[in-house]
This record gives sequence, structure tokens and C-alpha cells, in this order.
Amino acid sequence: MATKRGAIGSRAVKPLAGGQFGPLGGRAIRPLAGRPVMITGAASGIGRSLARRLSGLGSPAAIADIDEAGLKETARTLPGPVLVRVLDVRDAADQRRFAAEVREWLASLPDRPHLAAVFNNAGVAVASSVLDADPDDDEWLRQINFDGVVNGTRAFLPILAEQDDGVIVNTSSVFGLAGMPYQSAYCASKFAVRGFTDSLRQELRGTGVRAVTVHPGGIRTNIARNARVRKDPEGRGRSHEQMAAEFETLLRTTPDKAAEIICRGVDRGKARILVGPDAYVFDALVRVTPTHYYDVLAVLEKRLRAAR
Repeated sequence: MATKRGAIGSRAVKPLAGGQFGPLGGRAIRPLAGRPVMITGAASGIGRSLARRLSGLGSPAAIADIDEAGLKETARTLPGPVLVRVLDVRDAADQRRFAAEVREWLASLPDRPHLAAVFNNAGVAVASSVLDADPDDDEWLRQINFDGVVNGTRAFLPILAEQDDGVIVNTSSVFGLAGMPYQSAYCASKFAVRGFTDSLRQELRGTGVRAVTVHPGGIRTNIARNARVRKDPEGRGRSHEQMAAEFETLLRTTPDKAAEIICRGVDRGKARILVGPDAYVFDALVRVTPTHYYDVLAVLEKRLRAAR
């Protein structure tokens, strides 16, 4: 069920004047502030922080998530116009219906503004060795992390193409830059998001629509606690709770900081946005030592744990 809220209130701010020149000297890039956006995975984590940040800057926000309670909590905290939609991103037909609802909602806003950005952000995790992987878990993850991005892109791209304006922002991961043990399904899905978005970017050359890939590092969200874990993949007998707690000791970046970095990168016309200092470490190591990066990462991880 979708719910709507009215015109921008007194806390809204106007979009910044002007804009920056686009990639390769193309048309100017207009800042996101004050312009409508769509965000999936908005019930928590980065998605919620994106919604709060952009709504606080005057952007009407269409927010979606399968978690109805969390989504309503996000909507409750937004100061500006909001369209709320409970959505399973795996459902391509429902994504198209949501896009149609967003079209109607945009037409109801003052001055019938263009949709500025589509944030395909929803994601889940699985922890398992390849040997012990449950195919159903891997398929569940793939449908959300990759199919959800594809479905959202295909549903909303026609709106942006008709406008000849806007940006598709697809969330990959640092695990879309490097393969990690016990994360084969997650890495595969995030590499797929990266490849899909990179291909889309080339197809959009010469148009007013852009495609951006986001690679977050360790962000303090609940993704590890909400992951599907059948047993400790390292054979150490840890519970799901213990594994999540250990993982969280490595997280350095808050969702609010991640949202700030992402929005700033989009406004600056970046095609690829690295989020957090660890993302830059991953990116550099993969470039310098493409087959031995994990040897270095394992040492860094031990030092980080010892420093906690």
C-alpha cells in the first residue's frame, strides 16, 4: 500500500543554483538537493540515511522496502513529501507498478518535477563456504541483490529516458571489487551489479541520464545480523550472533556518513563512488596485487581486531 504526504514544508531548501559540468565536458549536473528521488532498502541502514539526508535537503522521497514497520519509521522522520511503498524488489511486475505510482506522484507535486535519482539500494547477505552452500539461500540473495537492481533499473529507466535527465545509482560493495572467502554468493551478486551498471553507463553515453556504481566498505548496518547463516563457515563453532558481533568490530563508517559520501559523489558527477577508507584500501590492493590481495587484507583484519 502506498501513502502520500503533501507539499514541501518550511524546512525544505531550494536546489543549489547552477551545476557542475558532467563527465567529458557534457551537460551540467544538477545537485540532488530539492529534487525528487526514489530509494529502495529505505527501512534501515544506508537507504534510511539517504532518505533522511535528501528529504532534509528538500527532496521529495519515494521510499520502498519489504520491511513495512521499518519503512513507516523512516517515513515518520522525513520532513518533506514522501511516497511510501512496501515492495519486494524481486518482483519485476510490482517494480513496474511502483514506477507507475511514482509517475503519478511526481505529477501531483508542485511544478511536476523530474525524478532526479533512482537508488537501487536493497541488499542482503549469506555466509557460507562454497562446499556447504545452500542453493536456496544463494538464489534468495541473488534475486534481491542482483535481480532487484535490474528490476528497479528497468522499471524506472523509462522515466529518466523520457526526461533525458536523472541518475541511476546502484549499490554494489567492496565485495564487488574483490572476492572474499565464505562470501561467494554475495561477491557474485555485487560483481554482477558492477558489471550491469558499467554496461548501462556506456549505453547512456551522450544522453542526459547517468549510471553510478556505489562500493560501500564496512558500514554499521544490520546486514550481518539479518544474513542467512546455517553454521559457522570457518568451523569454529560460533553462533550467528557471535559472527555478527565479530564482523561489526570491523565497521568504521556510519550509514549517515555513507549517505553523505554517496550524495556528494553523485553531485560531483562520479561514475563510481567508494564509501569509507576501507573501500579505498580494497580498490588499491586489487589493482596492485590482483591475486594476492587477501594475504594483505587478512593481516590488516587481525591488526584491526587487536586494536579494538
